[in-house]
Amino acid sequence: MTGNGARSAAERPVTLITGGGSGIGAAAARLLLERGHRVAVTGRREERLRRLAGELGDPQDLLTIAGDAADHESVRAAVETAVEKWGRLDNAVANAGFSTGGTVADGDPVRWREMVLTNVLGPALLIREALPALRESRGRLVLVGSVAGLVGVPGQLYGATKWAVTGLAENTRRMVTGDGVGVTLIAPGRVETPFWEDAGGTPEGPLLTAEQIAASVVWAIGQPPGVDVSTVTVRPLGQTV
Repeated sequence: MTGNGARSAAERPVTLITGGGSGIGAAAARLLLERGHRVAVTGRREERLRRLAGELGDPQDLLTIAGDAADHESVRAAVETAVEKWGRLDNAVANAGFSTGGTVADGDPVRWREMVLTNVLGPALLIREALPALRESRGRLVLVGSVAGLVGVPGQLYGATKWAVTGLAENTRRMVTGDGVGVTLIAPGRVETPFWEDAGGTPEGPLLTAEQIAASVVWAIGQPPGVDVSTVTVRPLGQTV
């Protein structure tokens, strides 16, 4: 679908994205709006959400919701708000996440708790709250993991959280595939996004763009009924690990 097409407003898909104020989440929101979706995005930083809405021209098909992806009540409220506004939920994208940088030998333990909760508890909460609506729509879950959740990185706690996301995606797929709900893990390599602000600076070498990973998210969402793509690994050419 490249636009609203012949679908009525009530039939157009509804997608909820956590961590949608910038980076991959914001790029996915833009692309889905272009495809005719109604999109709800969440984020902890309300100014980023306002900026995104302004850049997109404050479209009526965009709903911004300030909240913490690792807080159960915030996630529950976001799902309920989207469903109440548009009457359905077709896709949920667990995108919120960050890295504190460093290793378990020299990293900052004060920030580890927030990272683990955001990266691991956050997707689990979204799955829990979105599943009733997704079972009804026979929709899709997309979890944004990382190559660091497929290949070990020495001493990296961030990578361990993404290994947890890899396992969560497969365990969830096994639980819901009989209900007609698709589950896709998107595992990006290095991507040029605000992610690196917390992770110790942008690394040298080739980088993907947020838009390139967003295209993979939208591709997974757009698979035909009855098709489930389990894992999509996307690296920039030249990234050897």
